Amino acid sequence: MGVWFVTGASRGLGAEIVREALSRGHSVVATARDGKAVLGAHPQKPAGLLAVTADVTSQEQLQAAVDAGVAEFGRIDVVVNNAGYGLVGAVEEVSDKAARDLFDVNVFGVLNTLRATLPTLRAQRSGHVLNISSVAGFATAPSSGLYGATKFALEGISEALHGELAPLGVRVTIVEPGGFRTDFLNGASLQVQPASIADYDAGAGPTRAAVAANDGRQPGDPAKAATAIVDVVAADHPPLRLQLGADAVERVTAKLDLVRHELDRWRPIALSTGF
Repeated sequence: MGVWFVTGASRGLGAEIVREALSRGHSVVATARDGKAVLGAHPQKPAGLLAVTADVTSQEQLQAAVDAGVAEFGRIDVVVNNAGYGLVGAVEEVSDKAARDLFDVNVFGVLNTLRATLPTLRAQRSGHVLNISSVAGFATAPSSGLYGATKFALEGISEALHGELAPLGVRVTIVEPGGFRTDFLNGASLQVQPASIADYDAGAGPTRAAVAANDGRQPGDPAKAATAIVDVVAADHPPLRLQLGADAVERVTAKLDLVRHELDRWRPIALSTGF
């Protein structure tokens, strides 16, 4: 059995991943901004669970969490970068502070976690990094531009990391969930910027309305998502990208079709620019 290191483990998909990994006999270092909240999600405190307080914006706290995990279990085999939150608002409406705060958690928080965990995986010459992205990291939409940008950044980092770590025996998988019935669409995980520019009502308004209408009605089952994620780690040849949910598959397929169509249509122009 392996040792998992999971950020954002106190609720939602993170808590489900912890629960599924523990149910299969793995040990888990489960981190959150408040370690007590992790224990609240697992009140029976299963064997193999180490709950640690670690804010992903703090390199020091993450390193301490890794050190505690290695001291407790002797190694780390799977790193799940799950901590993050969403933001809704037209690009121009999102304040500088809101954008920077979002990147601090969703992008730089992942980098902090990788800096803390990868030395252990590299020394072992084994392991698996699971970066929880979103279908919005492959195909974004009006009102989710800044959130999508953080996930696009995560996917770029992950693609490079995949090539860098493969020779060392460490795998990388990007997980792209669609809508899952967690608390992601309420105030616990989502910030909604005020609609301050009327010109964007037509383009960004429908997304704002959909957020309110779909909270608690998302089509995806987070427990089944966690099962799929733990299954992927056990696969002989795990994918670089794993879409979860029919809605994610549909959006990715539509974008692939669009990119192929535009590439074919504008291929002569693209090829005309060489010497």
